[in-house]
Amino acid sequence: MTESFQGKVAVVTGGGSGIGRATALAFAKQGARIVVASRSAESGEATVKAIENAGGDGVFVRTDVAVSVDVAALVKEAVERYGRLDFLCTSAGTQPTPGPMLDETEEAWDTTLDVNLKGAWLCMKAAIPHMLKNGGGAIVHVAGATGLVGFPNWTSQCAAKHGVVGMTKAVALEFAKQNIRVNCVCPGLVRTPMLEALAGGAANVDSMGSMEPVGRLGRPEEIADTVVFLCSEGAGFITGHALPVDGGMVAQ
Repeated sequence: MTESFQGKVAVVTGGGSGIGRATALAFAKQGARIVVASRSAESGEATVKAIENAGGDGVFVRTDVAVSVDVAALVKEAVERYGRLDFLCTSAGTQPTPGPMLDETEEAWDTTLDVNLKGAWLCMKAAIPHMLKNGGGAIVHVAGATGLVGFPNWTSQCAAKHGVVGMTKAVALEFAKQNIRVNCVCPGLVRTPMLEALAGGAANVDSMGSMEPVGRLGRPEEIADTVVFLCSEGAGFITGHALPVDGGMVAQ
């Protein structure tokens, strides 16, 4: 990708690791200034350090995306530090332990919906007014294959991610004439710390590649490059779309 995002500003939630970190680095590679949001100061600062080591400009803001005052502070910091906001990628998420729907607790349900769905909604509410002042912007949510098809024993995750897809379409239509594009990417199985934790360790993740039609796990950088493309002028006619980046998983 050769497009430059020089002078542009991107907020990336969940930027401390996995897809979020890869996305922050991918934006920075294109010249954007990056605001990294994460609940973990250690991991968020590590992402900023990686951006700076690559010659980029970034700042970390500790953020719980399920808390409205945190999200408001995140966007305020972005605008006050860099003067504008052009791109938003909501990569922050939580992965519940899979299990029967009847066994899932109300607390687990609330946490999943709060982080994965409400968090993305709060981020848009805070970011869009500033994008409108700039004359437009681009938003990309990270949903997942669980946002496109059902998986048994993943009730709250499917509910949250299907909600993200539906919300993407609704907000895209609402702001289409105001030059704000809203899309989401729907990754399959991607080698991230979250997947490793879910699998019970890095060694157990390797065998999961066989679940993908392409025979391997995705790389965070592959998702990140897709996010950056959806924010680029090359994707200027794409909005309200849920794009599988999943090795063919949902095509089965």
